Amino acid sequence: MNITLIGMPGCGKSTLGVLLAKALGYRFLDTDLLIQERENRLLSVILEEEGLEAFLRIENEVNAGVEANRTVIAPGGSVVYGKEAMEHLKKISRMVYLRLPCETVAARIGNPAGRGVAMRGDMTLRQLYEERCPLYERYADIVIDADGLDTGELLARIRKKLFR
Repeated sequence: MNITLIGMPGCGKSTLGVLLAKALGYRFLDTDLLIQERENRLLSVILEEEGLEAFLRIENEVNAGVEANRTVIAPGGSVVYGKEAMEHLKKISRMVYLRLPCETVAARIGNPAGRGVAMRGDMTLRQLYEERCPLYERYADIVIDADGLDTGELLARIRKKLFR
């Protein structure tokens, strides 16, 4: 079984994913790195040079092609826009949504543009949050309210819900 961590940028998917993989004896896979490897450029450069739609298409293709076993997978927050990617990840893993309030996300990521967040230029972070959260909820097998929890508490909560 694989575990895929989904949620907004800044919710801790990569940081927590590494620690969860280590605790379970699993591999860790950050699919943003797969995208950068395949495209031979940074995500921010892909977004700048190709635009949002092309980036989302590339992200969908890469995530829909993930082959893994006993792996904690951490895709980018915009993966929820890719139907094929989400169906594939749901088929090969348990989906854990790390839910945070919008205010916490904003405090953690600061300027979304500077962080390379995949979003339309006319969108606010609040609008992005309100657009994505129902998608995370739809695909999640498990929802973890991550606000105010330290890493140890988050790991314990995820493990408890996964292996009860």
